[in-house]
Amino acid sequence: MTKQTAFLATTISLVAILSGAVGFLFLKSPSPQIGEPPTGLTIKVKAFFSNNNLDPEVTCVKVFPVDREILKTPAVGLAALRELIAGPTSAEKRMGYGTVINPGVVVQKLTIESGVASVDFNEELERQVGGSCRVSAIRAQIEETLKQFSTVKEVIISINGRTQDILQP
Repeated sequence: MTKQTAFLATTISLVAILSGAVGFLFLKSPSPQIGEPPTGLTIKVKAFFSNNNLDPEVTCVKVFPVDREILKTPAVGLAALRELIAGPTSAEKRMGYGTVINPGVVVQKLTIESGVASVDFNEELERQVGGSCRVSAIRAQIEETLKQFSTVKEVIISINGRTQDILQP
């Protein structure tokens, strides 16, 4: 075997080994189900839902926190929104918690700069949404879920990049 062939064989072997190691590092463990405590390092976040027991007048803008334990992540705001979108657990529903956010809603982008959280959703957020009460409740759930973090003072909601004429009654 020539030096060049040996070098090439060694290089290919190293690339294969490193590729396997990098792939191993990025394997994702299965996510726990909503309401199940995750394994590993965790943090608590809040998702804000309506609750007719706690707001019997149904004011549409009052939302109440439920604690969720999630895997520790630097994208904690995004993780909290995902908990919100997942909706209340069966146990939380029995306690009167509910959501007006449509199934199938996806957070496409979240940025937080200078106290302003800009969150972009897919079109499912406004699909068949009507009435000022429901629109106000959707906004309250999203805003309060993000404002739990000291870095967020204001929330801008967009749908597919659009901020004008969204979530209209």
